Amino acid sequence: MNNAIAVIFDMDGVICHTNPYHSMAFREFFAVRNLAPTDEEFAEHMFGKSNRYILSHFLQRTVDGEELALLEDEKESLFRKIYEPYVEPIAHNVEFITDLHAHGVALGVATSAPRANLDLIMSKVPIRDLMGSVLASEDVQRHKPDPEVYLTSARNLGVSPDRCLVFEDSFSGITAARNAGMKVVGVLTSHTKEELPPCDHYIYDYTTMSYQIAASLIG
Repeated sequence: MNNAIAVIFDMDGVICHTNPYHSMAFREFFAVRNLAPTDEEFAEHMFGKSNRYILSHFLQRTVDGEELALLEDEKESLFRKIYEPYVEPIAHNVEFITDLHAHGVALGVATSAPRANLDLIMSKVPIRDLMGSVLASEDVQRHKPDPEVYLTSARNLGVSPDRCLVFEDSFSGITAARNAGMKVVGVLTSHTKEELPPCDHYIYDYTTMSYQIAASLIG
């Protein structure tokens, strides 16, 4: 137990490069409401943010409760319809996860996305059976940058937070992992290093990752 280590993955932009498809879905969603956010606005106010924040920001009013649930369902259903034919893991992700599993590393997924999105991706990317903890937005009370999803993942995996390595691509996600006291690898699919909080390591994809590198980052 004391020697146990865990690696926990965010999903969007970390297991799959979904952000371009989320942008498409939001464009379609906002277009029927006569709104046309720019790429810059999306980069600043969408990637790594909760749907509550995104909808409230662009609709310029607080969106909460039942309305949030309805609008979120509309947008995420659009996303799944658009993305379903294109689901593909980031290069070498499955090989890296398989390598970690072969070395006895505890593995988890911790996403702010709804369970239905996670189920879609897990139905196409063959990693679910290797995961000891799988958490979506419905599984937590407080979303990133709050550390709840990462602390719960560590608890599920039976590994102390300081023995966990997180792969994240967003400001709020990296902040959540750091708030949980975990080491972090920044995945540069959506942002540059300069746009993110400091990480312990950075990658563009998983071709440069191995069990040995992950274990050395945990220390």
